[in-house]
Amino acid sequence: MKKAIVVGGSSGIGRELARILSGDGYVVGVMARRIRLLEELGAETGAHVQEIDVADTESAIEILAKFIEKMGGVELVVICAGIGHLNAQLDWPLENETIKTNVTGFAAIANVAVKHFMEKGSGHLVGISSIAALRGGRQAPAYNASKAFESNYLEGLRQKVRKLGLPITITDIKPGFVKTAMAKGDGIFWAADADKVALQIYKAIKQRKSCAYVTRRWRLIGWLLKMIPGPIYERL
Repeated sequence: MKKAIVVGGSSGIGRELARILSGDGYVVGVMARRIRLLEELGAETGAHVQEIDVADTESAIEILAKFIEKMGGVELVVICAGIGHLNAQLDWPLENETIKTNVTGFAAIANVAVKHFMEKGSGHLVGISSIAALRGGRQAPAYNASKAFESNYLEGLRQKVRKLGLPITITDIKPGFVKTAMAKGDGIFWAADADKVALQIYKAIKQRKSCAYVTRRWRLIGWLLKMIPGPIYERL
């Protein structure tokens, strides 16, 4: 049977994606900090559950490696774990928490997953970055920068496995606004339900895409963001 791990599966996109995978015949493992929510999901779907804090990288690396071994290897790892704060005052604890989770934590999990796939000879790593990866952001500087790191890290891994000639897919998912606890601030538009976003992500996974915007209309926003000249963007 196909086997997958969703890191950050206690709520939002990750939880919905775990449900979809389970319903499509995957043996699913879900990982997150909030073990009670994971246990509820496990009772609902039959998923294996494991507590993890990706910001504690040394521990997270060991926990994920053991969980993969416990499941007898996996074909798919999805990294949904992430955090973001509106931080107009540039409070360093908030910036630092974002960096620890979205940069070092993300890289640690991706590192373990890709090494497993390299040893196995195949696999699929999916990282949930953000449309925020495309430009800096005054409201949440660390968040936008951390998402840019995630996209670049995934691109580097993709280049690496292609150079090695291995059938390993690396997918970068760039969501726009999603109706989850991370959707903060005023004037949020085009915010989609998490289940709709998860379904589009699963379609991108099945198509083994390198990059996908979800929902799909955010591709237009992505194009516009990349086209705006720096001096104009900085005044927005």
